[in-house]
Order: sequence, then C-alpha cells, then structure tokens
Amino acid sequence: MNLGFSAEDEQFRDEVASWLTQNLCGEFEIIRGRGGPGDEHMYVQERKAWERRLHEGGWTGIGWPEAYGGRGASIERQVIFNEEYARAGGPGRMGHIGETLTGPTLIAFGTEEQKQRFLPGILRGEELWCQGYSEPNAGSDLANVKTKARFDEASGQWRISGQKVWTSLAHESQYCFVIARTDPDSAGHKGLGFFLLAMDQPGIEVRPIEQLTGTSEFNEVFFDDAVCAANDIVGAPGDGWKVAMGLLGFERGVSTLGQQMLFQNEFDHVVRVARENGAASDPVIRQRIADAHVGLRIMRFNSLRMLSGEQGDGSLARAAMIYKLYWATWHRNLGKLAMDVLGPESEVLDAGPYELNRLQSLYLFTRSDTIYGGTNQIQRNIIAERALGMPREPRG
Repeated sequence: MNLGFSAEDEQFRDEVASWLTQNLCGEFEIIRGRGGPGDEHMYVQERKAWERRLHEGGWTGIGWPEAYGGRGASIERQVIFNEEYARAGGPGRMGHIGETLTGPTLIAFGTEEQKQRFLPGILRGEELWCQGYSEPNAGSDLANVKTKARFDEASGQWRISGQKVWTSLAHESQYCFVIARTDPDSAGHKGLGFFLLAMDQPGIEVRPIEQLTGTSEFNEVFFDDAVCAANDIVGAPGDGWKVAMGLLGFERGVSTLGQQMLFQNEFDHVVRVARENGAASDPVIRQRIADAHVGLRIMRFNSLRMLSGEQGDGSLARAAMIYKLYWATWHRNLGKLAMDVLGPESEVLDAGPYELNRLQSLYLFTRSDTIYGGTNQIQRNIIAERALGMPREPRG
C-alpha cells in the first residue's frame, strides 16, 4: 500500500483546498463542521444549498466515471478530496446516501435507463435518497425482511407493503431504495428485490422517531401499496441480496473517508474544549486524547488498505469486515471522552428548553453506534465466519 502522493496529486490537493477556501465562507460559514452524527438536524437548508454549490464546482461524484457526470478520479485523489474537505471544516453531506451508496450501486448493477434517470439528480444535489433496509424484526439480521413486493399485472407496477425503521433523513428525501421480498414463500437471502421508490406518493407515511438527543433525524417509514414502475427494480427479482451486499461494500469504500472527516471534526472539537477548560492538564485525559488520535489514524490507514484492493463492484475484502466494529467502538469511546472533558457539569442542563450542547449530543448519539448497521456482536460473527472462515454460529 502506497501512502504517498504524486506531484500531480499534490497539485490536485491545492485545487481542492483553494476551492474550499473560496466557497466555504459567507453564507456557508455557519455550516463549517456541522451536520455530523447527532447534529444532522442542523442547518438543513444551508447544507442542501451547499450540495448544489459542490455540484457547480464539479465536486460531487468525483470518483464516478466521466460518462455519468463524474471526474473518474483515482482512489488517491478521492482520498485527497476527503482530507481537504475535513481540513476545511466541510459540513456533513446531505447527499451522502445518494452519492456514495445509490450512485455507485446503480453504476455497478443498474440498467442504462436507470443510470440516465437517477444519476444526474444525485450529482446536482437536487434529489436526496434514504435507505430502506432495517425493519422492526430485521435490523442486524437484514435477511429477515418482511416488507413485500408484488407485481401488479393490471397496472404494470410493483406494489410495496411493509415497514422500515431507523431511516435517516427520510423526511428530507425524494427517493428511497428498498429491500423487499418478491417471493412470499422465500426465506433468508433468497427471493428479495432491490427497488427504487419515489417518496412523494400516496401509500408512503414517514413518522419521526424522537431520540435521546431530542432530535428526529431517524424515521419509521410505512409502505401501503406504494408503487414503482416495472423497471424500477435493480437486477432481477431474487437479486436483491446480491445488490444489497454490493451497496454495503460501497458503504465501506470511499464513503468511509467522508465519515472519518466528521470524526476528525468532532475529535478536534473535543481537543479544543479540553484546552479551553483545562481538562487537557489531566494526564489521564491527555492519554485518552492521544489514544483517540491514534485510533483515528489507524482507521484511516485501514480504509486506505481497503481501497487499495477495491474491485469497483462493492465486494468486501477481509480488511473491510473489521471496519464497522472498529469505528463504532472508537466513536462510542469518543463520546465518553467528550463528557469527561466537559466535567461533572456536563450531566446538568440549566433550564428549559434543555438544549444539549454539541458534545452532550455526541455522547448520547454514539450510544447507538454499536447497534445500528449491525451490532458489535453481529460484526464479530461476520469477522469470524466470513473473514476468518471459522464455523458458523449454530442457529435455532
């Protein structure tokens, strides 16, 4: 794995840094470093406008093929972009799901018609996407989905019925990709389909889920005969698991660098507070800050190792299988560190409306990290069975 960059790549770095300096100011100054985990509800309209500004500058989908509106940027240049974005305090991306998950999945598995129809809106920052995977009884066990899809011969449409949960920013999204069961007699990984649904239609209801932080960026989504066209299924009926796993591979690809950008901003904020309130003079706090810094660097190097072997089809290398377990545990520990840096007063709020500060929100939000997207226990099973080839855990 080569961790260096060519002279041409460093010129690209200068281009990125210069553009960010010239644009992440004025009306966008307020969103510097905002919109990360637990802060996604902040400055939504400003961050939507920022997505459009990124597109105007040619900075959305930079790793996508040029044929579909991207720059065809190398892995090295995608790394550079994310590093400079973090250094400039770039905000959490409203278009993350569309650009880093939906887009690469359609490029890898979609039809040409699907690419021409959906990719331009994602790149322009005008069409936001959410993810319809988890269900009340199918969170870490994604293969247990009960949402059903039936093809209506009379209308020539797919009709989707069921429930999804923990759907981030569903209330702000124009589209949702949904895993649903096309074969009612199937079980497990078989008989699934991967569907592309417009959110603004009868038959879809979005209900916010209020969290410990008092915010509601997560939602329940109910589908009651919601429809999509016959050609709005990615792959054939029954290919849903293959497409879904490909998408999760992209989630552990270049998008990890964007996630680490948010982590870096949070870490820097913790360090800044520790210096301001004197917590940094405590040798134990200093050691924990050092450990967090080291962990973030390890995360980066493992991402580079994953990306150096990327095949472009979402398939997961063994190195990628440790990523969720590692970052979730690291981020949860950062939340604990944030509270200890604030000190005992961090557990007390002055008076109504009891608004949390950013580090308090960080702590409460990170309690969910080791649960959503596959619990730590499930992640250890994946590492043992798929990466190390150990015997499968007995199933009841």
